[in-house]
Parts: sequence; C-alpha cells; structure tokens
Amino acid sequence: MKKSIIIAAILFSGYTANSQVLISLLLGDALNSDKIEFGLDGGVNFARISNLEPSESLNLFNLGFYFDIRIKNQLMLHTGVIVKSNQGADRLDPYSLDNPDLDAQFADGYVTRKVNNFSVPILLKYRFAERFHLEAGPMLALRTRAYDEFKSSLVDDDDLRYTLAVQDNYKRIDAGIMCGAGIKLYKKIPKSSQIGIRYYYGLVDPLIENTGKPQNFSSLYLYFSIPIGVQKTETKAE
Repeated sequence: MKKSIIIAAILFSGYTANSQVLISLLLGDALNSDKIEFGLDGGVNFARISNLEPSESLNLFNLGFYFDIRIKNQLMLHTGVIVKSNQGADRLDPYSLDNPDLDAQFADGYVTRKVNNFSVPILLKYRFAERFHLEAGPMLALRTRAYDEFKSSLVDDDDLRYTLAVQDNYKRIDAGIMCGAGIKLYKKIPKSSQIGIRYYYGLVDPLIENTGKPQNFSSLYLYFSIPIGVQKTETKAE
C-alpha cells in the first residue's frame, strides 16, 4: 500500500506537463470555495477484463482532477475527469496476425491489451468521524484508443514487441458502477490530502458484435488526492 502511494506521488510530478492538469493547477485557488473542493486525483489501478481467459490483471497509472461539491452537511458529490484512465488485461495468449513470420516470432510470447479512456465518476460521498468517507455511484468513460501489444523475448525479457490497433473492436462509451472508501491525512484541516481505494465494474459489454460471454471491464484503484489552492483560499476567507 505504501509503495503504491509513493508511486502515485511520482506520477503526479511526472505528468504536470499535461495541459489539462496544468490548467487545473493554475486555476486551483479560483475553483475552491466553502462548498467546493478542487484538486488532483491519481494513483495506480489493477485492471481486468471478464471472461477473457487466460489473462491476468494489468497494472496501470491513472491521473485526473476532481470536485467535491458539498450537498448538505457531510454529504457531497464527487466528480471530475480521470484524464489518464486505462482498462485492459495482461498475459493474453498470442493470436494470428495473418503474417507467418510475425506469428512465428510471437508464438511463445504473450499479449498485453490496453484500452485508453477519459472517465467521469459521479459519486455520492459521505464523510463520517471527520476523516473517513464512503462513496458510490456511476462512472462513464469515453474510449480514445485501444491496442494489443505482442511481446516476446529474444535476448532480454520482452525485447521483441509489435503493436496492433484494436479500437475498432470496442465501443466508444463504457458505463458502470464505482464504490470506494478513503481517509483524510490530516484531521484538523477541512480540505486535506486523502488516500483511498475504489472499485469499478463495467455494466456494458465493450466489445462490438460480441457473440460470446460479455467481456466487462473492472478495475481496483489505489488513489491519492491533493486539493489545489486551498491555503490561498483559506487565507482570503480569513
């Protein structure tokens, strides 16, 4: 758990060049208020695709920005955009590429499948005991890209790779449910950094014209959130 949080912190610093996140940083103090908390949200997630055997979970990074909008007392609406939000699976069996030379090269390898999305969670969030919270609700996703990466080893591990675009096999929209729990790192600060865990399960079969069992996306998220512009906003309020 601690290792994942450290990785999440590195992720935040490594992707600040992303334009959407940069805008979020610049506007953080303007977007925060008594009823709205705004910040960056990211970490690691472990993705799977159901009924895709054999396969293993795929370890990924995610990054976005969030809004916690107070509805009443300790009840809030958590939303935002996970700008870097991927689904997928690892260690799939290789399949034919309709090229005998490539098929021979990757016959003893495996395939990593990645489906890139922009995701929008819409969660009801309830805080209790000052620091803890529970949350649940739908999440919608817009697919941007999908690809299979064939991997095999010649001299070093996975030193031979071939990428095949597969986005035409996937629907543009995914939708499912998400639930989670978290804790504020600082009890006395109203808007504090938080760590937590979320689980997502897709309710839509993302494959186009799938004649077999549905291959729904699912993912377990370990996240770290940082409110932006809070100190400036609190200073102005004083």
